[in-house]
Amino acid sequence: MRSESEVPFSDDPFSIPVAERVRRLPPYMFGTINKLKYEKRVAGVDVIDLGMGNPTDAPDPLVSEKLSEALSDPRNHRYSVSNGIENLRREVAKRYWKRYGVRLVPEREVIACIGSKEGFSHMCLALMGPGDSAIVPAPSFPIHVYAVMLAAGNVIALDCREPDKFLSNIAYTCEHLYPKPKVVIVNFPHNPSTTCVEQQFYEDLVKLAKKYSFLVMSDFAYADICFEGYQAPSFLATPGARDVGVEFTTMSKGYSMAGWRIGFCCGNSEMVRALGTIKGYYDYGIFQPVQIAAIVAMRHCDAAVESVAAEYQRRRDALCEGLTRLGWEVKPPQAGMFVWAKIPEPWSEMGSIDFAMKLLDEGGVAVSPGRGFGEEGEGYLRLAIVENVQRLRQAVRQIDRCLKAEPATAE
Repeated sequence: MRSESEVPFSDDPFSIPVAERVRRLPPYMFGTINKLKYEKRVAGVDVIDLGMGNPTDAPDPLVSEKLSEALSDPRNHRYSVSNGIENLRREVAKRYWKRYGVRLVPEREVIACIGSKEGFSHMCLALMGPGDSAIVPAPSFPIHVYAVMLAAGNVIALDCREPDKFLSNIAYTCEHLYPKPKVVIVNFPHNPSTTCVEQQFYEDLVKLAKKYSFLVMSDFAYADICFEGYQAPSFLATPGARDVGVEFTTMSKGYSMAGWRIGFCCGNSEMVRALGTIKGYYDYGIFQPVQIAAIVAMRHCDAAVESVAAEYQRRRDALCEGLTRLGWEVKPPQAGMFVWAKIPEPWSEMGSIDFAMKLLDEGGVAVSPGRGFGEEGEGYLRLAIVENVQRLRQAVRQIDRCLKAEPATAE
């Protein structure tokens, strides 16, 4: 799966006999923007990058200190275990109990992943094959679609921005499609639209899963980044959830450990076992010093996670207030690292890709076009609040100058 990287690449057809699963992947929607961003930076242009949800903050110093300490032990440089060291899995279970009141069995219901994206992708490989279908939330974070495709499954994209309607459409699809979907993927707080749900949503989803015999994969990547008293509910906190599904979490966001690549899959023991079987063939586990540092983070850095969420809230406010002053239609999100903004008139006629290119080429601000998340995302931009408040305010000023630099027409 191609990621949102700054390194340019070609979307030209392969001249070698690559696998059909690779040929099935469509041209990368962010490719042109990433290429232009790269070229501008090589030319010395200071691009304000709001395109990728890549945290710019360092983790708590205590975490880095523990990593350095663990590096000095020769035993930590050997192969680790693919499901995560025992103390790490126990710490994840403790955190679920402390935060959500969920009791997990570390030996059977918790597995460490090389980032939640890896775990999610390999779970699709463990569960799906030709003829299987998965319901995917739309607009869609790319891996939710392409992990299913790479597992030879079929994607059924349903708009998730109205959660009650999303549930109704899941039920309708299960009633009218044969064979029924094997997997339903949910992602709340949602990337890219920032849609949030309450616990009742998951209670209804579990009932549907039991009625129609599908499995649930919950991508809970933004669990730690919530604002103004909102606490994103865990799928696993729902009675019966572990009968039908798993949840993926990560230390990338709240702990600012994105490049460390450490996440977790928790829940249904058979699904966890299936993922462990796949991982046993693919990897030797996460570098052990990273796992040890992650234990320290979960034990001692709750205050740092709260501080990170507060900082993202300040950034959210700065960007939303600035765009609102420009006349944009923006709803401040309850959670997550993004603002989902409707393209203002008269620029909406350009389409999100061309508009994003304009902001980058003429304004020096990189954003993600909504079309890159599927047809349902057209007409919107996703702006990552990963820069500091001053840089975000500067981004607003540059966007303002860019759009005022010519008559208000969109051709």
